[in-house]
Amino acid sequence: MKAYDIEPLIVSPESDNITDLLEKRVEKTPNLALFSVEEAAGRWVDVTALAFRTKVVALAKGLVAAGIQPGQAVGIMSRTRLEWTLLDFAIWYAGAVSVPIYESSAPSQMEWILSDSDAVALFVETEEHESRFEEIKAGAPMVRKVWRIDSDAIDQLIKVGRDITDEAIEIKRKTAKLRDLATIIYTSGTTGQPKGCELTHRGFVELSRNATLELPQVVAEGASTLLFLPLAHVFARFIEVLCVHGGVKVGHQPDSKNVGPAMVSFHPTFLLAVPRVFEKVYNSAEQKAEAAGKGKIFRTAAYVAIAYSKALDTSAGPNLSLKLRHAFFDFLVYKKLRAAMGGRVKYAVSGGAPLGARLGHFYRAIGLIVLEGYGLTEVTAPALIGRADNLKIGKVGRVLPGTGIKIAEDGEVWLRGNNIFRGYWRNPEATAAAFDGEWFKTGDIGDLDEDGFLSITGRKKELLVTAGGKNVAPAPLEDPLRADPLIGQAVVIGDQKPFIAALISLDTEMLPIWLANNGADKNMTLAQAAKSPIVLAEIQKAIDRVNRHFSRAESIRKFVVIDRELTEESGHLTPSLKIKREAVMRDFDPAVEEIYGASN
Repeated sequence: MKAYDIEPLIVSPESDNITDLLEKRVEKTPNLALFSVEEAAGRWVDVTALAFRTKVVALAKGLVAAGIQPGQAVGIMSRTRLEWTLLDFAIWYAGAVSVPIYESSAPSQMEWILSDSDAVALFVETEEHESRFEEIKAGAPMVRKVWRIDSDAIDQLIKVGRDITDEAIEIKRKTAKLRDLATIIYTSGTTGQPKGCELTHRGFVELSRNATLELPQVVAEGASTLLFLPLAHVFARFIEVLCVHGGVKVGHQPDSKNVGPAMVSFHPTFLLAVPRVFEKVYNSAEQKAEAAGKGKIFRTAAYVAIAYSKALDTSAGPNLSLKLRHAFFDFLVYKKLRAAMGGRVKYAVSGGAPLGARLGHFYRAIGLIVLEGYGLTEVTAPALIGRADNLKIGKVGRVLPGTGIKIAEDGEVWLRGNNIFRGYWRNPEATAAAFDGEWFKTGDIGDLDEDGFLSITGRKKELLVTAGGKNVAPAPLEDPLRADPLIGQAVVIGDQKPFIAALISLDTEMLPIWLANNGADKNMTLAQAAKSPIVLAEIQKAIDRVNRHFSRAESIRKFVVIDRELTEESGHLTPSLKIKREAVMRDFDPAVEEIYGASN
């Protein structure tokens, strides 16, 4: 299959915008809990749809009183918390445009986003964020107002807006139409300055309405999710809007270290995360079992889970022996994993990179169906997603209603539909280059099977061409390597080189646990571990497992373990955890030279 479209299940009036989703939700279920706030450890307090709208309107009045005009840009820089969503909707109710900024952004990145978007105001979360803005405020002269979330700024803003009438806000709220600009999200590009993606109200509204009809098992009144991904990212941002429309209760957890306890107390029915989260949950459970002397039991349970799930996809299904073993390990192992995720979770949405068939089968067998999605900032997050009743583990599902997909002659994935962005802000050249007529060129290489399920094999611009002329996509090699407990990041290299190789960083959380479980000194430094024979032998085993699926010309022939973490803070990952390959190659040139020195 090379192309197909799925017609929308619903088409919205041209006069609608995102705020209409909240209006209709309040009209339908004013007392339904839309959000819940953790006021103390494990104690959550619900916020109804009506209470949420009341505060949104009060904040919108404050924005109007402060001089914010329809169409103007307002920045938000904060971790994931309820106030983020309150401000987002308040900005839309005021007729304005929200511009998210990752809370980890450097001052120079703040300056670029605020100045390029012509932002006239900014919400920051902390005093430290405020000080970052102070460093660059001369470069963002249009920002007249700065409000700090963790102070009393929101309460003060509400007081300022008390004299603004409900009628005035209703006029402002309806200023934006379906195809008007809702937000400018700056892509966390791996090279160069981020580009501002102009996302319209239509993308959020049509995707939310169609996805809710298409995924009734997941998005339904009374469902709940714990949101811990950054709201500056389009994936979490779309879920924020989708849950308001669908009547799904959302809890926020900004600290990744507290996600585990928060899941136990919040009891979500579905999760959204990147594959790295699912990998870490599995690896942590395995290493804890190993430390408790139950490693063999866990590995057997995992083997049975994967075999059971694979058998579900056969005409015969699991045999009696497999059913009995699955039931035994459900009592012994699987139910404990479900309890660690709150006990009610049935579905998860995974995006950002392939999850891999092994983990997909494992999680389905323990009672968590992971629906893999695919999308980009430019397409308002998801364009394709697996369906709970129509799943192919290891592949991304079919397109959502209102979306079309096409595989170009060179293998690039092209998309069109109601979710496509308007273009890159003030960058007509980049916009023109990204489109072929109505088709958006994603930059990803993929393949559609006979049923329209998508497999992504790599990024077009990241293809490596060896000295022997072999084209190699790094992602299919890197993704399974990152699933190994010891490996933090894997960067496959080999462009214009005689063979493919890899730079490996270690997972600092798992390293001491793994070392202790394997009879080594758990207090090894990263530098010591990078040269340790036991660590190097384990990394080689992981590489050998991956290489079995590739030809010799495509496989990893050598590797070096580097003695530093590759993180956003180190400048080697984007906020969405994509590898900045140029930065890695530049900063670890000695390691590259170590691999290829004798071959150059």
